[in-house]
Amino acid sequence: MFEKQKNQTDLLGKTNRIVEGTIIKGDITSHADLRLDGQLTGNLISHGRLVIGPTGSVIGDIKCKTADIEGHFNGRIEVEDLLSLKAKANITGDVITGKLAVEPGAIFTATCTMRNPGVKPLLSAVSEKQSG
Repeated sequence: MFEKQKNQTDLLGKTNRIVEGTIIKGDITSHADLRLDGQLTGNLISHGRLVIGPTGSVIGDIKCKTADIEGHFNGRIEVEDLLSLKAKANITGDVITGKLAVEPGAIFTATCTMRNPGVKPLLSAVSEKQSG
């Protein structure tokens, strides 16, 4: 009768899906993994893994833990750990990531900043120093 509220560990292994033919205009926030085969015009935050399939496209900003991209992306993407670009990926914009893997054939027209996962981003370190 009463459903207990899900916490983040309950979401492990769960995947949200946006199927081919779906068009979303707006922002998405997900605590679970997300697979996108449709089109998104807006920003996306995923606390898990993001997969943009071969028919998927995003115009906007993305923040996620890891990402595999096979479709199109135009904007700014910030990946905490590994960004993997498949052979049919088409990336335009700004990329900030801990690790980058690019398969031959991927189109990568972007500025790229590699971030050491053990080092805090410069802005976080500066704001902590100023407040302390």
